[in-house]
Amino acid sequence: MQETVIDAHNLSKIYDEQTIPVYALNGVHLHITRGEFTAIKGPSGSGKTTLLNMIGGLDTPSDGYVEINGTKITALKGNDLIDFRLNNIGFVFQSYNLIPVLTAKENIEFILLLQKRPRKEREQRVLELLREIGLEDKINKRPRELSGGQQQRVAVARALAPKPQFILADEPTANLDSVSADNLLDMMAKLNKEENMTFVFSTHDQRVIDRARRVITLEDGKIVADTSPTKIEHDQTE
Repeated sequence: MQETVIDAHNLSKIYDEQTIPVYALNGVHLHITRGEFTAIKGPSGSGKTTLLNMIGGLDTPSDGYVEINGTKITALKGNDLIDFRLNNIGFVFQSYNLIPVLTAKENIEFILLLQKRPRKEREQRVLELLREIGLEDKINKRPRELSGGQQQRVAVARALAPKPQFILADEPTANLDSVSADNLLDMMAKLNKEENMTFVFSTHDQRVIDRARRVITLEDGKIVADTSPTKIEHDQTE
């Protein structure tokens, strides 16, 4: 039996509750098991980013809750929530969110410093990740000296540094050219396959959707489809 990593129950997010309620999410139920490579798609305003933010503890629901490995993160507050996110969830954002004054090495190392990991362990992990993303020769480069694709690979490495339970990626290919996007997705797919790392994407990008092994479609804050296209294709070829 596959291990459930993310368990979302009846998630709703309502704005303007005192006037006319607007549902960013409306009664969403979602279970993600370890090792999934899942894309959440839908038109603008469908609730993709809101759902991702709820799962990651960056936003609070109006109703329902999220459990991560049995911990109800929607009940955590203040430093408890910050510590939980720090130690369990990796985030990759559309805008990279690298710290401009830090080098590639220092950006990747940043979360490990927050976790107070020993220096030797930090250095070993950062070098391992720089090799993994193919940027060993950019170790001392700052974000402005890197291409968009290179910056996003550093952002992925930073998310992976503490070995989180899973990675949440919000439109990670949106600012990349096609070659950089394909390289980034190749790297993520490799990590997913070789390390059983769980990835959940919010995306409009058909390249991400085509690679996903599970595709969840949102419309008007509700899940309207939940399919496993690569499994279907595999079954049809047997």
